[in-house]
Amino acid sequence: MQIRTTSETAPNRRVFVLPLRVYYEDTDAAGIVYYANYLRFCERARTEWLRAIGFEQQRLRAESGLVFVVKSVHAEYMSPALLDDALELRSVIESLGRASITFRQQVVRDGVCLFDARIVIACVDQGRARPVAMPADIRRRFEQVQDHSSQPELLRPA
Repeated sequence: MQIRTTSETAPNRRVFVLPLRVYYEDTDAAGIVYYANYLRFCERARTEWLRAIGFEQQRLRAESGLVFVVKSVHAEYMSPALLDDALELRSVIESLGRASITFRQQVVRDGVCLFDARIVIACVDQGRARPVAMPADIRRRFEQVQDHSSQPELLRPA
């Protein structure tokens, strides 16, 4: 599996791309990807992106007591993914708050956007179960890969 971060059109644009394959376990009785599994795919991509920029979630939790949790999801399903499809999950950071990150994530097959989501992730002190400001070093790494354009390098939904 090749994971890549692209910045082909401008140095300030970053898209993290995670290749995915659809397996039986991902599909429903109709043979299409079960709707909730798109959110699992998004979680997997965010986890791999964190790993790619030098953060392992278990280590972050153990060393600082911080965890990243989903605060909100807005998702649109345009077209179904099918068994054995080769997909790409494309992710950009749209904005950074003091204690939150807004991701835009898309599932793409052969250049066509099948699923489009905005997912807000909060930085939380696990012991207190309260949002906290992201540590400066973590924030800096996210700023380095944040898309600062008004037109991120994602596909427009069909």
